[in-house]
Amino acid sequence: MIDFETTIAAISTPSGVGGIAVVRVSGKNAFHICDQIFTSINGNKIADTKGYHILFGKIFDGDRVVDEVLVSIFRNPNSFTGENTVEISCHGSLYVQQEILRLLLKSGAVLASPGEFTQRAFMNGKLDLSQAEAVADLIASKSEASHRLAINQLRGSFSSELSNLRNKLLTFTSLVELELDFSEEEVEFANRKQLTDLAVDIHKKIENLAKSFRLGNAIKNGIPVTIVGETNVGKSTLLNRLLHEDKAIVSDIHGTTRDVIEDTIVINGVLFRFIDTAGIRETNDTIENLGIEKTYQKMAQAEIVLWVIDARESIDNINKMAQNILSQTTDKKLLVVINKNDLIDDAKRQEISLVLKQQESLFISAKKEENIHTLEEKLYHISQMESLGQQDIIVTNMRHYEALCQALTAIERVEDGLNSGISGDFLSQDIRECSHYLGEITGEITNDEVLGNIFSHFCIGK
Repeated sequence: MIDFETTIAAISTPSGVGGIAVVRVSGKNAFHICDQIFTSINGNKIADTKGYHILFGKIFDGDRVVDEVLVSIFRNPNSFTGENTVEISCHGSLYVQQEILRLLLKSGAVLASPGEFTQRAFMNGKLDLSQAEAVADLIASKSEASHRLAINQLRGSFSSELSNLRNKLLTFTSLVELELDFSEEEVEFANRKQLTDLAVDIHKKIENLAKSFRLGNAIKNGIPVTIVGETNVGKSTLLNRLLHEDKAIVSDIHGTTRDVIEDTIVINGVLFRFIDTAGIRETNDTIENLGIEKTYQKMAQAEIVLWVIDARESIDNINKMAQNILSQTTDKKLLVVINKNDLIDDAKRQEISLVLKQQESLFISAKKEENIHTLEEKLYHISQMESLGQQDIIVTNMRHYEALCQALTAIERVEDGLNSGISGDFLSQDIRECSHYLGEITGEITNDEVLGNIFSHFCIGK
């Protein structure tokens, strides 16, 4: 549990040498502690300065000047944590940072735990729990898309949707429980048809949120794209072209790639995680067979499958391979890439196009970098990111997803109960359980163990 009697301090900028660094102090004695080591150029005390003002001065260790700094002042409750907060902007020397932190601890501050500033913001009602987690996602965002999702959640759009659902459930359970109070009079306050419609509506919204997790998790960690095909069709060359570096070994020898090779790249603001796999073929090589087994595993885990074909391959073999690949990718987004386009004529292209007319496909030459940019555009289009609006709510957090699944199970029991005509007390219990799981997401219902686990994954100083 947070001890609000203590004042915490930590270095908030990343470890290392830079132009500037920021040391953050928060708590009821923040101003007094900082005034012990800071003297402003005009003699003003931090404790006597209005919020949202900056003082220029020096940090002293006795008579020794440690650094010239800027001190930003935030008065409660108008600060990130909701407490009196001071942010000291100093030079980025590791020695200077550590000296300032040492002096603050010597003057009465306590070293902050990981995520304690954000946890205090949550405990003081500045953020709900899902917004607090969005802070960590924002810091960790590696692409425009993951940044956009984190910002959207931080603004409270997800929290607002959950609040609306909980309010509807509260109305739902209030009507049902009111009937229980008048059970002897057999008064019906809740129209069963309206309750059923409401339950169906809540079910649909929770289900849509839960379904969005697959896309949200892919965006957050990189949309997995598995490159598959037979040996020697140019999968590794294609990977190298997409990554703009020689990541994979390229050889004319069949079965060169025996293990999985992964790397990421951002395309149009979206992080893609490309996975080069062992070529699919019949072989007696034990090691190569293990690689082929991994190919099928990665295909099952992918969001998008790039099936690479050698343009010179026979139509019969393409048809045979298609049956195998299509059976493995029924729930995947499949893009067929016909490589070595420079080695065939128009007649062969038409023949291949006729065979693949039902599939999204593209002719390329990985070796000559032909149509690689077009392939990137197709990948972005297939990812469906361009169809997402600024206000779309996408779930990216596993904890949120698990709570939504539990809430979904509970609301399904409510629907079943309404259809079968069970008593109001059982209905009320399931409604409350659904509301409980939604409340766990925002922190309206939580416990110290959950909070400790969430904020332990934050960096110190945030």
